Amino acid sequence: MHWITALIPALLLPVLSIGQRIETTYLDANDSTKSMYVAVVPEREEATALLVLLGGSGYAPHDVLAQTEIPMHAAQQGVMTVIPVLATGPASFGMDAASQRSLKEIIDLVVAKYHMKDKDLYVGGFSVGGTCAVRYAELAVQEDHAIKPTAVFAINPPLDWERYYNAAKRVVRISQPDQINPEVHYMLGRIEQEMDGTPATALENYRARSPYSFSDTAQTAIKNLVGTPIMIVTEPAIDWWLEERGYDCSYNNITDQSAMINELRKLGNTRAVLVTTTDKGYRKPDGMRHPNSWSIADPEPLITWLRSH
Repeated sequence: MHWITALIPALLLPVLSIGQRIETTYLDANDSTKSMYVAVVPEREEATALLVLLGGSGYAPHDVLAQTEIPMHAAQQGVMTVIPVLATGPASFGMDAASQRSLKEIIDLVVAKYHMKDKDLYVGGFSVGGTCAVRYAELAVQEDHAIKPTAVFAINPPLDWERYYNAAKRVVRISQPDQINPEVHYMLGRIEQEMDGTPATALENYRARSPYSFSDTAQTAIKNLVGTPIMIVTEPAIDWWLEERGYDCSYNNITDQSAMINELRKLGNTRAVLVTTTDKGYRKPDGMRHPNSWSIADPEPLITWLRSH
């Protein structure tokens, strides 16, 4: 595989504080739309850890840098951040085998290139990027990867695709057609595509590809995380969702987020953390109110929590 690395002029990316260098690497020199990553490298000292940060579906690395200061605060604490676009493209949900292989390949390449083999690896992400991160941490244990995450975090991730699908079907059933956000129909079709069917026809796929499954009483996926520190950050904002979208708790990711953390604690994971916020969800640059936003995760305490492990 051929790949190239370039230093990106500061004017082309959101402004970071002094002390970081931004590098963009393309694994395929002929395709800049996927199989690439942006690295935010501390300049003042050698990086002591690596953070792989995954954006939500449709988020390019520069979008991530525009929405959160996590990479800047990471660099200030000696952590290099890598923001990838997987081989499956920026719209990837990250749960499929090809996406997970691509993520592992990028992590292995970065670890080798920047000599990070014996240093801590943190994996985290926003929305479905968080879903991808949690699933990667599970597979790293299940498949005994040579490099496993030291800690993992996710910002408002959907975790149980069976729950999500059934809740979306209920939204359609109880709503008037003109009241339904087009995103609901999109998600139903996309989930069926990702899972090769519905929960009625492909339940095992839903359980196998979801980081958490409420209906899997064997707790197959999450047992892999018993020894891994995990933080989920979420803003339930129940009133906002009811008023602005007409959604109740069944279609709120807090349903499986709290259930997963609860089950992990009962399995013995004393470092499973659920952080709930209030009125912190606002999107840049216009400050639009939305509880599903990067802003609900406070960068400094998040990085401090990662470093504590």
